[in-house]
Amino acid sequence: MNGSEGNLTDYSPPAGQVGLTGPVAAPESGTLPVRGDLAHIALAERYLVAAYAIPVQMTVREGAATLYAARDDRSDTVAQLAEGSAFEALDVTESWVWGCVAPTGPSGYVRRAALA
Repeated sequence: MNGSEGNLTDYSPPAGQVGLTGPVAAPESGTLPVRGDLAHIALAERYLVAAYAIPVQMTVREGAATLYAARDDRSDTVAQLAEGSAFEALDVTESWVWGCVAPTGPSGYVRRAALA
């Protein structure tokens, strides 16, 4: 992602076969956008999960937004996202959005109302 323009990178599924080739340590919470059920498509060659998502770009509305480690306002704060900054949404519900700043992280949950 080009942070100065706020444009989303053109993410494509990996070429060739993806599969298990050996043990992989799970990333720490709040780092890479990988959950047990879902991961960013850019990580498909490194992590095997049930589904991969090509992100949808969202933008932080007026004021800053908090990136949380879990869907809970009392969970650890991963980062503060500045107004107007881009956020790559991977899973959107009515109340929360799970995603990342970039495929390299940080990742976590943002209140849906904080994003446009």
